[in-house]
Amino acid sequence: MKKSLLALLAVAAMSTTALAADVKPALVYGTGGKFDKSFNEAAYNGAEQFKKETGIAYRDFEPTGDTQGEQAIRNFASRGFNPVVAVSFAWTSAIEKVAAEFPDTKFIIVDAVVDKPNVRSVVYKEEEGSFLVGVLAGMASKTGKVGFVGGMDIPLIRKFECGYAQGARAANAKVEVFQNMTGTTGAAWNDPVRGGELTKNQIDQGADVIYAAAGATGLGVLQTAADNKKFSIGVDSNQNYLHPGSVLTSMVKRVDLAVYNAYTDTKNDKFSAGVQSLGVKEDGVSAAIDDNNKALITPEMLAAVEKAKADIIAGTVKVHDYTSDNSCPK
Repeated sequence: MKKSLLALLAVAAMSTTALAADVKPALVYGTGGKFDKSFNEAAYNGAEQFKKETGIAYRDFEPTGDTQGEQAIRNFASRGFNPVVAVSFAWTSAIEKVAAEFPDTKFIIVDAVVDKPNVRSVVYKEEEGSFLVGVLAGMASKTGKVGFVGGMDIPLIRKFECGYAQGARAANAKVEVFQNMTGTTGAAWNDPVRGGELTKNQIDQGADVIYAAAGATGLGVLQTAADNKKFSIGVDSNQNYLHPGSVLTSMVKRVDLAVYNAYTDTKNDKFSAGVQSLGVKEDGVSAAIDDNNKALITPEMLAAVEKAKADIIAGTVKVHDYTSDNSCPK
């Protein structure tokens, strides 16, 4: 009896080991660097959390150009990595091609939709989170002028800008919103000098709150705002800590959860393909309040954000999605 029990335990242990061995996670970042303190770093944090909890290592790759993503995704798949997570709309066509070539590998793409039976697409309602930080910007501004600095000029980033403007106008119908995009190529995600220049230009026009949705470029936005004693708003990761007292809030986008859930679901044999759309209701986007910025957020501002969240969830406030018709209501 004792020998039988030991044998069963040994088989169970072997089965668990085999299951864990089937999970060989990989992660391909967007251009802009792993430690951009924003979008890519959120993905990294999700992978690290999975590694910490399970002891299962992962491999990652930082593309420096738009052509390297497909090479990395195919390389990981060909070497048996599973699942393979690609964070960036830029890898849409790459995932479409490689997922078809490796039907037994699970793929996850963040910020784009790929309709394949072995692909999970995770998208966010960035307009909803941007609406929340826009409300705070509109209430915090003393000049009635706020700014937005985007990274690459694409519909995805216009979603941020449009939701932000709608939120700012909900707080102050007369607010003026300046907006600039950094560029039209992947280099726009990693140009903090240009981000700083655009921010200074908006400040010179009277903006006293500037929202950055620009990856590592946004670090220049936050720095310039701090240097000029103006407010900034961070993005994707909670960036409040970068310049305490100057970063009004951050629009947190839970890219970390997309990565963590992809790895965990695969490990637990619960992976599902299809589209996951995460907004305020799903806690996929939010306005960050913590010890670094709570002194900047008045009770009235906090109440306004909570009401906006409740109204968005209830459907009484509908935040416009720029990608639905490529327009932004004024």
